[in-house]
Amino acid sequence: MKSRKSNLIQIGILAVLGLAVILSLLIPQLFRGRKEPQLLSLSVMLRDTDSSGWTVAREGMEQAADELGAELRFLTLAAAGDSAEQEALLLREIEGGAAALVAVPADPEALSSALDRWLVVCPTVTLESPMEGAAGVVAPDNAALGRQLAAALLEDWTGGEVLLLDTAGRCAGVAERLAAAEAALTEAEVPVRRAETLPEGDGTAWVMAFEPSATQRSAEKKEAEGRSFALYGVGTTAAITAQLERGSVAAMAAWSDYAAGYLAVRRAAEAARGEEGELAALPFLILRGEDIYAPENQKLLFPIMSSSSR
Repeated sequence: MKSRKSNLIQIGILAVLGLAVILSLLIPQLFRGRKEPQLLSLSVMLRDTDSSGWTVAREGMEQAADELGAELRFLTLAAAGDSAEQEALLLREIEGGAAALVAVPADPEALSSALDRWLVVCPTVTLESPMEGAAGVVAPDNAALGRQLAAALLEDWTGGEVLLLDTAGRCAGVAERLAAAEAALTEAEVPVRRAETLPEGDGTAWVMAFEPSATQRSAEKKEAEGRSFALYGVGTTAAITAQLERGSVAAMAAWSDYAAGYLAVRRAAEAARGEEGELAALPFLILRGEDIYAPENQKLLFPIMSSSSR
């Protein structure tokens, strides 16, 4: 009886050991057969030749990509605002396997037409301007921004013509800001005129710019030539913030570029995975030089510095 019980125990032990050996061989094979989750490939296309003005937005994009398992490919144009080149580059990215696109459209209507049949398989999220068929747009309320920037000028206005820098090209978002500001000024019986560039020393006293690059260029020209016009613009780059502090910009419309970049990539990743998502208009503020160092504006104007100090 004892011998039989001993034999049964030995058989049981051998069975357990045999099972352990089998599992030790099978489990690695099972895990080896599983593919690691692939990173989403997202292509980011700006409409400028120089992406330095998008540095903070890029930080937000990279943060979102890290959190959401995506890798980003940044593209720039050889000629600013070249919609044909933008379309060609984005089509190439789609053919190369991009899961989704993030774009600042040079010409939203033309880009929508060029990408129309691809938008189902490669969703596109736009910055600055809405685009038909896009999975979302990340931008402030452009019309409200134009009106409020005009209101800031009207607080200071003492008479004379206001020059509106018309640098939008076919960029619908920037054009909407300009049109809303023009309507507000005209309603207030302020004379206005449009120009694509800042005239050379023509005695202009009031100038409005509606995109960051135009704001920065105008402030630089003002400083370099010692001109005295009052400039009202948009943007939160380090250069524009410094120009606001020095008084070269009288007031500016500002929103979080970091949040814009983060939200654009987050929505692109959601769309690539077939997930629903909504985007609200970005909140913005009208700031003057004395507002720069107010505690509530620190994260807006110095997002990288603020995050590193936490």
